[in-house]
Amino acid sequence: MNKISGIYAASLSVLNDDLTLNINKTMQHAEKIIDHGCHGVAIFGSTGQAQLIPISEKINLLNHLALSKYKEKYIIGTGLNSLGETINLMRVATSLNFNKFLIMPPAYYKYGDKEVIEFYSKIADAIPDSEIILYNFEKLCGYKFSVECVEKLVSKYPKNIVGVKDSSYNLFENLKIENFSVLPGSESKLLKGLELGCSGIITATCNATSELARKVFDDFQNKNEQKVNQKLCDVRNTFEKYNLISGLHTFFGKKDTSYKNLLPPLSILNSKEAEELNTNLEKLNFSTKSSLAA
Repeated sequence: MNKISGIYAASLSVLNDDLTLNINKTMQHAEKIIDHGCHGVAIFGSTGQAQLIPISEKINLLNHLALSKYKEKYIIGTGLNSLGETINLMRVATSLNFNKFLIMPPAYYKYGDKEVIEFYSKIADAIPDSEIILYNFEKLCGYKFSVECVEKLVSKYPKNIVGVKDSSYNLFENLKIENFSVLPGSESKLLKGLELGCSGIITATCNATSELARKVFDDFQNKNEQKVNQKLCDVRNTFEKYNLISGLHTFFGKKDTSYKNLLPPLSILNSKEAEELNTNLEKLNFSTKSSLAA
């Protein structure tokens, strides 16, 4: 088992005009951001509209991803509340030799650490070859992992619970487990996280910032002077003024109108917000002309 480390994008899902998943463009987007610096991508994270995309379309994409030249670089998100459907989707994925998963606890219901341990225990027992990255994002699911909960899960399933994506930011400064990946969910936490012993990041905006984020990561590893970290953080902060999914699809939609297709209730930015986003990014000398969208 190799420790998961580096720059990972929570990849976008590209849709057809009828709002079905565009398999080819979704794959091409994932491969392109890897070409531009990401060590890998998380497919069907929240940024990829996972909670809104039908299971049948997810399975269709998995079958095509199995043929990708970057197959080993994919982490599969489940994006499902149902324990049974989560396990079933993972069985399909493992049958295609995917074994790394990003899994958030169910949304809507109220529960605590004990119930979360039970949820992941059921998954680990059912899919013993899986390597699971816990998804810590209280804003989306209503639950925030404690350090103690993660420690208990790792102790119980050391081969299965291999990392955490920390988008609530209560873990990356405090969680210290040997051979365990801690990956904050923002570029603004990348450098500090690396200094604290984190493994890298998994973020939405790495769809656009892959080159900058990779340079910060590589410069840290090589003990070089950090020359682009401030720009990376400024770009992230600019996108954070809006819904990240809406902002990213608006950004990429300038070059390819397919990106403007979002599943309701999501939508791209209105014209005023879009102009503001593009103006502020251009002030940072960051635009579609300077990104992989070119």
